[in-house]
Amino acid sequence: MAIKLNAEIRNVAGKGAARSIRKNKNIPAVIYGEKKSPVAIELNGRDFEMLLQTPGLRTKLFEIDTTAGHEDAMLMDIQYHPVTDRVIHADFKRIDVKKPVSVSVPVEVINVETSKGIKLGGVLNFAVRKVALRGLVHDIPEKIIIDLTNLNIGDSVHGSDLVLPAGVELGLHQAELAFATIGGKMPDEDTSKPAAAAAAPAADASKK
Repeated sequence: MAIKLNAEIRNVAGKGAARSIRKNKNIPAVIYGEKKSPVAIELNGRDFEMLLQTPGLRTKLFEIDTTAGHEDAMLMDIQYHPVTDRVIHADFKRIDVKKPVSVSVPVEVINVETSKGIKLGGVLNFAVRKVALRGLVHDIPEKIIIDLTNLNIGDSVHGSDLVLPAGVELGLHQAELAFATIGGKMPDEDTSKPAAAAAAPAADASKK
């Protein structure tokens, strides 16, 4: 679902103008790309800070309305104050909603405790926590989930094993990556048999 934003056009650029915007508790931002001139905008600070709590924000389509017109864009970068951690600037990149976009989304593992391999004493190595995807912005998921339920010791989940929505494909060099592996040594199920066999003759000898 697209996120709708109303923004003001910034007619004055520069550090002084940006500081003035921040004093009013708003956020300077810019929209660029698609072979068009950049547009400097001003966002409502309180509203944008609350918006940052939205999951998967970097995969969302932003529909930005200004007095200069409508812009379809994606959030590319956020700059924070080094001391207060408040947002001091945001960058948006224009997109054509009819063309594929390339983004990175987080990877999440589930059912770790119930995994076959973990139950047998294996150790999870969750090595790659983001995956590059390509598709239309409306089809890009917020995250990719790896279900570990049926993974045994020695099993791995590669990029080519990931379950993707229809119309979404892996980015370059993602298919061969091992995103999650359960390492360790399989338990020896026969270790108790030699001991039992050795105990039998000893018991027979004691009867003599």
